[in-house]
Amino acid sequence: MVAAGQVQPPPTDALVVFGLVALAFLAFVTEPLPIDVSAILLIVLLAVLEPWTGISSAESISGFASEATITVLAMFVLSEGIRRTGTVQLLSRRIVAFAGGDERKQLASMIGVSGLSSGFINNTPVVAVMIPVATDVANRTRTSPSKLLLPVSFASMFGGMLTLIGTSTNLLASDVSARLLGEPFSMFEFTRLGAVVLVTAAVYLLVVGRHLVPARIPPDEELTEEYGMGPYLTEVAVGAAAPLVDQRVASAAALADVEVLEVLRGGEPVPTDDPRIEAGDRLVLKATGEAAADLSELRGVDVLPDANVGDADLATPRADRDVLAEVVLTPRTGTAGGTLAELEFGAEFDVAVLALRRGETVVHEQIEDLRLRGGDTLLVRGDEASIRRLREHRHYVVAQEIARPAYRTERIPVALGIVGGVVALAALNVVPILTGALAGVVAMVATGCVRPGEIYDAVDWSVIFLLAGVIPLGVALEQSGGAAFLASLVVAGAGDYPPIVVLGLFYLATTLMTEIVSNNASVVLMIPVGVDAASRIGAEPFAFVLAVTFAASTSVLTPIGYQTNLMVYGPGGYRFSDYFRVGAPLQAIMLVVTTLGIAFFWGV
Repeated sequence: MVAAGQVQPPPTDALVVFGLVALAFLAFVTEPLPIDVSAILLIVLLAVLEPWTGISSAESISGFASEATITVLAMFVLSEGIRRTGTVQLLSRRIVAFAGGDERKQLASMIGVSGLSSGFINNTPVVAVMIPVATDVANRTRTSPSKLLLPVSFASMFGGMLTLIGTSTNLLASDVSARLLGEPFSMFEFTRLGAVVLVTAAVYLLVVGRHLVPARIPPDEELTEEYGMGPYLTEVAVGAAAPLVDQRVASAAALADVEVLEVLRGGEPVPTDDPRIEAGDRLVLKATGEAAADLSELRGVDVLPDANVGDADLATPRADRDVLAEVVLTPRTGTAGGTLAELEFGAEFDVAVLALRRGETVVHEQIEDLRLRGGDTLLVRGDEASIRRLREHRHYVVAQEIARPAYRTERIPVALGIVGGVVALAALNVVPILTGALAGVVAMVATGCVRPGEIYDAVDWSVIFLLAGVIPLGVALEQSGGAAFLASLVVAGAGDYPPIVVLGLFYLATTLMTEIVSNNASVVLMIPVGVDAASRIGAEPFAFVLAVTFAASTSVLTPIGYQTNLMVYGPGGYRFSDYFRVGAPLQAIMLVVTTLGIAFFWGV
């Protein structure tokens, strides 16, 4: 039983560290600077305030040399090897083919592929692969993609708890546990509980969740309808007396303040990029109502009131045909915070951006100047080569199958063998996971699964810098007495509750914290507090480490709590509240299942 004790005031050093924690929270939530830059600032402040933080200049950069940081970096490259060979894509297509038009089988297949794959490779590329697969399956079987995408994200999170390498959070938690308790995680340390958690989540999503997930996007709806483009797309006929005749398309568009998407001559699209307009041409335009009205007042220009411009009108039949595509901005990349104009997005990829969707909100005007966020979805038009370049860029996910990507399928056995070897070597304690993962990187490049130039693009550097910043912050929290003070507050507030109840409270507190800041930051800050609290109440400290680890990796209450949730936010057309409606009952179940599971397998 827990005995309430007297809480001593925090030492001055702890107050300074609390201030840095609060600053880190604010920076990570509001993002006045990119997350990686904020992490560097945190490193600087920890060193500058060494008299209070106890973190020297050398210790402030220790996060870059941490085994967790380097292992996470290596795992990004290993995951890229799996992605480049199309392993997950091939598996998903075969399983989905088995599911056919049965919605329950489709959902079970998506959950199975996402969950099991995420146990061995990073869940972000898994979800990136599954988004177009889910969208394609939904369109072929007249199912709303919204019914599939949210379960894919949730399953990938719970699947990440099958092994040590499932998420970066697990690796970081293992590093913190080794420092505090001398007990790092083994490769399959929590596989038993991870399997229970994944199966529980799968059953919930199949039995209850499928009725709670809304069909925000109607089945098989055209993209122009889905993005509400009707009022913004029109056709005009150009007469002989029109001032647009003999002008280049770019000049005419600037004159009329419209965007010319297509020039039709004799009913066929003109193939050149910037042709001269001739009398008798018909122009397919994107324009506001005001711009269209102004255009209709020009002599010789007739707006066709009965024109109904749809997907087929914008997907031209020539060899390098133009297509419509949804493009998702992945979270924590160089695109977030910038504008399309600053990124020169249209020029770089040779596409026209027609609309932007942020959750259920669709923006049609002044898109170029809108500050982008992770999870934003763009409706773009370009030829297949342009869409292919977008698909190959790690900052973007094309949300439907335009053309089958050129995967290195002949190297699938090699890539799987390399990852399997890394797992086996670590599980059998032949070499540490860090050594095995780095050897796997070398093997991926040597065998051609990943090309040398792709290594650096494979790494999510914002995550690496975030780890490097929060690791010394966790050390400062521990050394300053801050963790001990917070633990004393927990113990005093817990009164006479049994240790298993306090364990559940730590799970809940970590879950709520992860909805605000990153899961990695939650682990670094909460594990020292949990270990200290456990020692004060006579509980098993390792159980509290596990509770924090599981809670930080299963954030299902909001779209901002986990990056895969943001990735499906736009393509699914979800509302912010959809996540809470589906995730809150699931999180309540997981609170009970995980707490009891830890008590059963490890004791409290």
